[in-house]
Formats: sequence, C-alpha cells, structure tokens
Amino acid sequence: MATRKSSGKRKYGKAASKRVESAMRRRKKGTLKSGRSGKTVKSRKQAIAIGLSEARKKGAKVPRKREGRKSR
Repeated sequence: MATRKSSGKRKYGKAASKRVESAMRRRKKGTLKSGRSGKTVKSRKQAIAIGLSEARKKGAKVPRKREGRKSR
C-alpha cells in the first residue's frame, strides 16, 4: 500500500483550540477586550484572532501568521 502524503492543511494543537474557545466565551459574555484600546470585542473573527494570539504567546501549536499583502 502506498503511504498518503499530508494534505498541507494547517494544524492547530488542542491547547490552541481551548484558547480560542475561551476567547469566544468571553466575547459572548462581553468581557473580551482588544489590545491597547481595551474596547469590547464584538466580532467573531476578532475573537478567534485574539484566542490564537494568546495561544501563540503560551507556546501552543499554532501555525505562523500569514504575511500581509504589500500594497504599492
């Protein structure tokens, strides 16, 4: 039998998903705050980003951030 190659999907660790889950709960509760401004986060996408950022800081298995597109 031939061995299957990995599909190149991004892999996240369990600790990372726990952090995101926690961030989503805090968003729903209304206690999740954004960085410097400290404003309450309402966006689902932003809550996920904050959760992943926290996971990275704690050393969880999270793929590197994608480089932003360079505008001319």
